[in-house]
Order: sequence, then structure tokens, then C-alpha cells
Amino acid sequence: MSSQISESDQEQLIQKLDIFKIKGKDKRGHKILRIIGKFFPARLLSVDVLNKYLEEHIFPRLGKKRFSVVYVHTGVQRSENFPGISALRSIYDAIPTNIKDNLQAVYFVHPGLQARLFLATFGRLLFSGGLYGKLRYVNRLDYLWEQVRRNEIEIPEFVHDHDEDLEYRPMMDYGLESDHPRVYGAPAVESSPVSLYSMRCIS
Repeated sequence: MSSQISESDQEQLIQKLDIFKIKGKDKRGHKILRIIGKFFPARLLSVDVLNKYLEEHIFPRLGKKRFSVVYVHTGVQRSENFPGISALRSIYDAIPTNIKDNLQAVYFVHPGLQARLFLATFGRLLFSGGLYGKLRYVNRLDYLWEQVRRNEIEIPEFVHDHDEDLEYRPMMDYGLESDHPRVYGAPAVESSPVSLYSMRCIS
């Protein structure tokens, strides 16, 4: 994750893209921190600026109460949105202990096979202190609504579109079927090897 723009521009970009949003509650009454992975401009942000933004704008709003994270992985591409293993560890290490302790669950929406393999391999190494055990894979939005109050959280339209695609082509979950072209009645197409964290970018 490398910076190509000034620190102030990076902060404005984080705010403008609405990557992080605290709104709504899960069904246990905990605040929701929603994170949209596709909106994360990893190539433009530095770890220091991101940590500063979280420290100043996100952590204080979470307060001392328990909360849950809804991380939406839909459309994430390694080349654009993945900050790298060392950056992830640095970001996680900078999170205050009380915030980590108050985190109840991370709902990982549309994980895909590559993300599952990555976390199975590196999850416990990257996220010490029990975070890995709080991870909950959510293959469909309907499963998310079993845990989160539907009308209190905003989910982008491209996520709903991808969810609909998965209903028609369920093998996409396991990397056994291509997600392109988007034709529901078309025969399955064998997928070529994909890079880590790569999925279709739906805009």
C-alpha cells in the first residue's frame, strides 16, 4: 500500500468514498461498522494516514460499547483494493485493545474461495488475540439479515446484483464457475486461475 497523493487528499478520499460507516445495529443491539472493500483505494493510501483516520474518526464513535463489523468483499480486486499482508498486520496492531475487546463479530460478506484460502492460511498469523475466531462468512445477503437489522444498514446496489448472480450460479462461490458473462441461462464456463482476492468488479 503506497501513497501517491498528499496526506490531506488521502483523508478526504477516505471520507468521500464512504469506505467506513457506523450506522445501524445488529439483532443483539450492537453498533455496526460497515466496510466496503471495493471502495478501498489501497494503491493511494498510506498505512499511517489510514490509522490516523481510524483513530480520529472511527474509534471515538464506537466508544466503549460492543460492536460488530460488516465487511463487504464483493468486487474486491487484489491489484486495486488489497493493501498487502504487512499493511493489514500494521493496521490491526494499531487498533486499541479496548476496541478489539469490544468487537463481537466480523460478518464477511461474499468471501469467495480465494479469500477463504487466504484467511485459512494467514488469518491466525495476521489477527492475533481472537479476531480470527470472530469471523463469520456470509455467502448471501439473506444470511446477513439473520444477524443484522436489514433496514438500518446501507448495502450498495452492486452487492445486491452480485448476490442475485450467486443465486443463479452458486458454483461461483467456490471458484468452479466463471462469473462472466452475466447470463443466467448460459452454460457454465470453466474459470481460469485467478489472483488472490480477485473477483469481478461490478460498477
